[in-house]
Amino acid sequence: MQAVRGRPLTLVRAVPAWAWLAGIVAVSALVRYAFGRRIVAPWIMVDELVYAELARSLAETGELRIRDEPFSGAFGVVYPLLLAPAYLLHESVPAAYALAKAINGFLFSLAAVPTYLLARRLVRPGAALAAALLAVAVPGALYSGMLMTENAFYPLVATGALALVLALERPTALRVAALLGVVGVAFLTRAQALVFLPALLAAPLLLVAAERSGLRGLARFRWLYALPAAGVAVLLAAQVARGGGPLDLLGAYRPVAGAPYELKEVARWTLYHVAELDLALGVAPFAALLLLASLAPALPPRERAFLAATVALAACMVVQVAAFASRFSLRVEERNLFHLFPLFVVALVVFVERGLPRPRLRTAVAAGSAAALPLLLPFERLVNVSATSDTFGLLLWWDVSGLGVPLERLWLPAAGVAAAFALLLALLPRRLGALLPALVAVFFLVSAYSVEHRIRTASIGHLFQGITHAERDWVDRAVGADAEVAALWTSRRDWLTVLQNEFFSRSVGPVYSLDDPLPTGLPQTPLETDLETGLLRGPAGREVRAEYALVDQHVPLAGTVVARDVTKEIVLLRTGGPLRLEHTTAGIHGDRWSGPTFSYRRYECGGGTLVVRLERDRRLIPSAQRVVARQRGAPPAAATVGRAEERPTLRVPLRPHRDGTCDVTFTVAPTAVPAGVLPGSDDTRRLGIRVLGFEHLAP
Repeated sequence: MQAVRGRPLTLVRAVPAWAWLAGIVAVSALVRYAFGRRIVAPWIMVDELVYAELARSLAETGELRIRDEPFSGAFGVVYPLLLAPAYLLHESVPAAYALAKAINGFLFSLAAVPTYLLARRLVRPGAALAAALLAVAVPGALYSGMLMTENAFYPLVATGALALVLALERPTALRVAALLGVVGVAFLTRAQALVFLPALLAAPLLLVAAERSGLRGLARFRWLYALPAAGVAVLLAAQVARGGGPLDLLGAYRPVAGAPYELKEVARWTLYHVAELDLALGVAPFAALLLLASLAPALPPRERAFLAATVALAACMVVQVAAFASRFSLRVEERNLFHLFPLFVVALVVFVERGLPRPRLRTAVAAGSAAALPLLLPFERLVNVSATSDTFGLLLWWDVSGLGVPLERLWLPAAGVAAAFALLLALLPRRLGALLPALVAVFFLVSAYSVEHRIRTASIGHLFQGITHAERDWVDRAVGADAEVAALWTSRRDWLTVLQNEFFSRSVGPVYSLDDPLPTGLPQTPLETDLETGLLRGPAGREVRAEYALVDQHVPLAGTVVARDVTKEIVLLRTGGPLRLEHTTAGIHGDRWSGPTFSYRRYECGGGTLVVRLERDRRLIPSAQRVVARQRGAPPAAATVGRAEERPTLRVPLRPHRDGTCDVTFTVAPTAVPAGVLPGSDDTRRLGIRVLGFEHLAP
């Protein structure tokens, strides 16, 4: 009987650790892909669109471009390079999007490898595999469903931490050079990797302090200080030679480095970020790191090196992210911090492997601090829509509030969970120590359930805001991926009608704005209407040509309808030449209210009948209104708008001028000013009637 029981364990031990590690990566990648497929559209805009554009440009032209404009260096180049094969292998964007999420899942899951290698230096293979498994079970793994640099940066941070630990253990020139190589790749992935520079300078100081070797102990780290200094000097010299400044290396993030920060606010947001990190980790890994750090002088050299690297990197990254949040986002940016999770789970498995060393006073301080930190979080301010993309650790508590707990009282259940984990860490019998990583894994899975539901809902909502056609790539299906479709945006439409169609159809682009700029910061061209000809002109008055155009159906762009998104009122037109309006109007406000007079001009007018749909508001003007249309050399046409429920039409036979235009002027009587008629209104416009639309009937 004992032999039968022992056989499965023997079989498990017979499988080499590398095979288990490969299995963790493979299974994690498949699970990530399965969940990623449930994300139906990009929803962290405009970041996802940018990385898709860069990857697509690389696949199509071999160059990094955004909307056919040269890449400015504002975004990392490594991640688009990794995504480019998806767009190279698939012409269909939905298929490329699915493959990109498969790449994401694999990239993210690779974090198991450096996590295992880091843990294996400190614990036995089984415990190291547990750390690797926890590293890919974090809720942040759901970012693999989005086209975000988190998927490449997560394993790179773990790799950088491993390289830093190796350099601390034996700071040779080769190991330091390898560390700088990893940091360089991480920086080209995400500018946040600059945090490694202060961390690798601080880590030797922490290690020397733990060793109690004094300043003499720093001498062996000469390469760790000299090589980064030399590298920075060469980089700055090259930048100056090119005529740029040091901060230009940050691209779009330059304002972040140069902004004024208030020390008090940075400190406050640092506390918030530490508290949220502690709670998102499930408290036990955070408390384990605190406890091990307090015991560092008595630990073996490898563990001291690990702790010095982890504490330095975590401290620098928390302050970096908190400073940004205190000035720019005013929210907890866990999205920029969860890359530290593998280091904390390694600390947890080291703590368990060492038999749960728990000196009473130090344990009380570490566990008590970890349990108390969540009490600092102002849940009522932080639990909101922005948490869906940036603060996964709060989404579980948002669900708890849905059970009837007010936001301002969420600290009660959070404190209860934190206290439970802290007590387990402090009181759990040593023989049951393996329960701690298992319970943290359960906490991660429960948190991930809340996260997955919300991000899937967000993706569905963002897709619906932009596309309601049955096919996400309906534009490409109508005209082909090789066509050029000009996207024209007007502020009357949701901005996602442009961005989602641009994302899912290769043919969509360039992007033009007809009134206010599209609020993305991405390249776009403003257009103005030539009132004499109806042509849409760009900068310097140049004509704009496109074979097709994607536009709000209420914009009277000349062309033939090829396809349409009915619900979104977006049409795909074949224009076949210069973009031109069929008609223009004046005297009609954005809310469709006219003034006392308004006008209509039709270009290339061949006659026919103009049908004007009208609507009266009897609260503003109780009496009947009369609308009279006049044209040069033609008798007037008129309509009387009486009962409130009527939406009459005014039919005007059009008479072309010699220049091929038809001009109609409308007068409305009586009119009124809302501010003097409607209670509480401060609208001082003199309004006539609502003009619901114009329709031209050919002769």
